[in-house]
Amino acid sequence: MKRLEKILKKKKYIKISLKKIATNHLELKAKINGVKGRFILDTGASNSCVGLNSIEHFNLIAEESETKAAGAGATDMETQLSENNLLKIVTWETNKCNLVLFDLSHVNTALTQHNAKEVDGIIGADILRKGKAFIDYNNNVLYLKKLKKKKK
Repeated sequence: MKRLEKILKKKKYIKISLKKIATNHLELKAKINGVKGRFILDTGASNSCVGLNSIEHFNLIAEESETKAAGAGATDMETQLSENNLLKIVTWETNKCNLVLFDLSHVNTALTQHNAKEVDGIIGADILRKGKAFIDYNNNVLYLKKLKKKKK
């Protein structure tokens, strides 16, 4: 694995430590608009999400959305959308992070029933794709490729 790490570092990937929690999910810390939060990494979630109760906490501008959310045993949940947020995970960052906002209470209930801490949201496939992600499940590490800064 050291060889993989070396190759990825040379290709401008950033190493992000993940924490395996009681539910077997992988958790990471990130900042949205400069505010720290705890997130689950979910390769099956098409979009990154934040709980409706965290709109003010993360300084989000929420807009109504026609889309209904589904997942983790819940369906047809009302959603809102917040576009162009600054997401920072260690030193990897994007200022074009669009977030789906919905009630995460069912997710957090499931976590706390398994003695895990509640989360603020989910990092989904949108960010994993944007960062050309590699996940090292053996060592609980996520690698994201540093995004090129656009010249003004």
